[in-house]
Amino acid sequence: MQSLIQRQFDFMGKRRLAFAASAAMLLVSIVSLLVQGLNLGLDFTGGTLVEVRYATAPALDGVRQTLEAAGFQDVAVQTFGASTEVLIRLQQAFEAGVGDRVVDLLARGGADVELVRAEFVGAQVGDQLRDKGGLGLLVALGIVMLYVAFRFQYKFALGALLALLHDVIIVVGVFSLFGFEFDLTVLAAVLAVIGYSLNDTIVVYDRIRENIRKSRIEDMPTIFNEAINQTLSRTLATSGTTLLVLLALVTLGGDMIHFFAVALILGVLIGTFSSIYVSGALLLPLKLQREDLIPAPKEDPEAEELP
Repeated sequence: MQSLIQRQFDFMGKRRLAFAASAAMLLVSIVSLLVQGLNLGLDFTGGTLVEVRYATAPALDGVRQTLEAAGFQDVAVQTFGASTEVLIRLQQAFEAGVGDRVVDLLARGGADVELVRAEFVGAQVGDQLRDKGGLGLLVALGIVMLYVAFRFQYKFALGALLALLHDVIIVVGVFSLFGFEFDLTVLAAVLAVIGYSLNDTIVVYDRIRENIRKSRIEDMPTIFNEAINQTLSRTLATSGTTLLVLLALVTLGGDMIHFFAVALILGVLIGTFSSIYVSGALLLPLKLQREDLIPAPKEDPEAEELP
């Protein structure tokens, strides 16, 4: 592993292939979002929540099939904390006695089940959550751009912003493509992906800036390659340890945070790819030059007047 990390990879030489792969993923994501849209969760669409408690852990598929056979549509069933606590989401308006009706249906097979709560999440609340979540996403991207422009240079800010948009669109596009439920926990994961991806990008950009100032060559692809290879071990170590935690959450964390962890795993993978191949390579079409970081020395007018 150490010898692999010490090896110098020609990332910039493969940038056109990486751009083609990114363009393909972006195209599929955008088309899916336009055609299929997102499978919005109850947090956004509104509906009825019913929480029940079993004496022994039930089969979730059996619970779903029982309710669908009784006429309920768009039923989502998941455990809530303990394996005996089941949260049922119904994409329908709240009705008086819906909780008791659900319990009666589930108890017909002899199961020992009791109602914990039944409540309604209004569509208006979902609209507010969606709008505020989208606004938070835009504000986060705007602050990121201002921060990078202030710390580095505006071309770095444009590269970072495009890389972050690349990551967010692909993560959201995967949820649209496979029909994964998109709720507030997933939106929180998308915001976390912005922070994670930006952190990796800043590390690479800082090394690129340092190498440009120290190097005497003008070959930007060579300088970028050196910077990315120097930060590669750090990038892979961070991504690897983060993925180990997220894989544990996916397998052991339960249904409540399953798609939260899935969104973060996608974000880590795409963010690692973009920090290596996209964010740095974008500086080439943006025509980053040494003069952008090292201003030309000002001429001394008094020296020009001397004979």
